[in-house]
Amino acid sequence: MTRRTWLFAIPVLLSVPLTAAELRVMTYNIRLPSKSDGANYWENRKQVAVEMLRRYDPDLFGTQELFYEQGEYLAAQLPDYRWFGRSRRGNHEDEHMGVFYKPAKLELLEKGDFWLSETPDEPGSMSWNVSLPRMVTWGRFRLKETGTEFYFLNTHFPHRRQDAEARVKCAEVIVRFLTKLPAGIPVVLTGDFNDPAGGKVYALLTGKLRDARAAAAKKAGPEGTFHGFTGKPGEARIDWILFRAPWKVIRAETVTFHSGELYPSDHFPVLAVFRLAE
Repeated sequence: MTRRTWLFAIPVLLSVPLTAAELRVMTYNIRLPSKSDGANYWENRKQVAVEMLRRYDPDLFGTQELFYEQGEYLAAQLPDYRWFGRSRRGNHEDEHMGVFYKPAKLELLEKGDFWLSETPDEPGSMSWNVSLPRMVTWGRFRLKETGTEFYFLNTHFPHRRQDAEARVKCAEVIVRFLTKLPAGIPVVLTGDFNDPAGGKVYALLTGKLRDARAAAAKKAGPEGTFHGFTGKPGEARIDWILFRAPWKVIRAETVTFHSGELYPSDHFPVLAVFRLAE
């Protein structure tokens, strides 16, 4: 190689990133602020929630059971994040599917909501004899580091035992939404599905998406994700991160962070760390 050739090669070598970009995603059923929780009422555990989020540092996370006051508290305590979302009633009263993201890392290009019903565009709509409206809040993001665009969806499925068929119908609504997205664009879906991994809902959704925990190179934490403020996980994994992307999952963790007897929620948050394709 001549000296002239070597000098021209230097800028090219320096421009190559040393590591592939990573994206840290979390799903977090935060548990609504109910005084019936006694010692586990939101006012008592809200700082534990903040400490957990600071420690695990997700770039993007979807919440379930979030009330507006909780969203505003987290945004005030965690100024690196912004959040968006309407409640399941179509306003700011009742549960939100709040989506939090770091604007320093992610650019929000588009956002919206749809309801898990026979009339998805109708705010607050319900079908299949469910007891409460259920919905999806979504955003289209661009990762500033790489320019990669992807869709992020966040949801909370019906919770009652008799809602088993309704949960399948909810999954079908999401699958129809996914089929309308541009081909090839990555998708991440987070949520509390109130249904066990391996069940009918899981089978339907993983027909289109992959399970981040199943795909992870490393796994940490228990399989069960609901613990009822006891710290003792149940058998079922009902909180999932699913995805469609040419990305590697380098780690998946069921987060058992707590401070003394206080936990961030009655569900364990779930974290997935994605490494984007080089």
